[in-house]
Amino acid sequence: MISDRSLEELILDQHEVFVTKDPGVKREIDHLRYMRHNQIVVISGVRRCGKSTLMRQFADHYEEYYYINFDDERLINFKVSDFSRLMVIFKKIMKNVRTIFIDEIQNIEGWERFVRRIHDEGYKIFITGSNARLLSSELGTHLTGRYTKVELYPFSFSEFLDFRGIEPSRITSEKKADIIKCFDYYLENGGFPEFLKYGDTEFLKRSYDDIIYRDIIARHGIREVKSFLLLVQYINTNAAKDAGYASLAKAVGLKSPVSVRDYIGFLEEAYLVFELYRYDASLKRQYSGQKKMYVIDNGMRNTVSFRFSKDTGRLLENMILIELKRRESELFFFREKNECDFIICEGGHVTSAIQVSYELNGDNLKRETEGLRKAMASLDLKSGIILTYNQEEEIADKDGKIIYVMPAWRWLLER
Repeated sequence: MISDRSLEELILDQHEVFVTKDPGVKREIDHLRYMRHNQIVVISGVRRCGKSTLMRQFADHYEEYYYINFDDERLINFKVSDFSRLMVIFKKIMKNVRTIFIDEIQNIEGWERFVRRIHDEGYKIFITGSNARLLSSELGTHLTGRYTKVELYPFSFSEFLDFRGIEPSRITSEKKADIIKCFDYYLENGGFPEFLKYGDTEFLKRSYDDIIYRDIIARHGIREVKSFLLLVQYINTNAAKDAGYASLAKAVGLKSPVSVRDYIGFLEEAYLVFELYRYDASLKRQYSGQKKMYVIDNGMRNTVSFRFSKDTGRLLENMILIELKRRESELFFFREKNECDFIICEGGHVTSAIQVSYELNGDNLKRETEGLRKAMASLDLKSGIILTYNQEEEIADKDGKIIYVMPAWRWLLER
């Protein structure tokens, strides 16, 4: 058990690091929206995507606050019973403070009871975590109605441009060239803030290993480690492609499709992989059929996968999926005779359909447009979008429906 003196030193050390931390690029989050009420603010997302930095940006709005980070080896034996000592030491250091920031709280079993108690005492609380299931289960059980959630991802393209010092308004031909150059880099390298700062792919590999070994293999006691690692590598290599549990099990040498289902669930909890289901009126058919797999970041994917070609088309599709997740869309893909990449729903209703094609040409124009047209007809949509690398036009059909072809970089900047 950590002593009171050591705990006080740790709190002071961590607070000093947090206060002097570079606030970084302002994330596309409405800070005041989360501050004007007393609900607990839960910031969740993949490791190293900038959750602590976002919390630092929230902290700039407060004169005084308490802070602790549980992703610290000195707190490895911290128990839920130690929270009372923690509050005593906080109050000893600073009196009359009513705001608390807590990093990686899911590392402490039973944390939700402490958070509920101090929230009931009137504290404004911000917490971060890197595991969707651990957070959601405890929040749903003990903190229903008391919290609001922010899901954070690596930098969006507009945040990346901000990082590069480019203002994407009033786009001149010269600025457009700069934006497209940045888009090329972003498409290949993704948006993890620290990687973009230093350009070291070893950062992406270390972050990936931390998630795989610490957050998944160790936490869930996975024994078929070799097959699990092959599964993750296979999904990364084949991102934006069809995948069934049985075929995945066969490909990586796992005996049971159920193991594949469970392992993919662990990967989703860690925000590393995302499953997309086919849009279908029957929930049974929707969840039992083929899925498509996507991954958190193109840069991380390119670092850990086998690449046999530039596969820019699938990188573009994966990038669009992550942007749609940022926009909190409910997503499916459409497939009958033809396929449409993304069906977007809001409030249980289909609102739009998006096809992704790096380049429209004589070889694929009919396939790409027919897939989108079929989705539009089946789902009663008057328009659809095809996102490309840099093509732009409108295709008007005889029935009055319109397909908007536009550059992905331009769509990414429209929010």
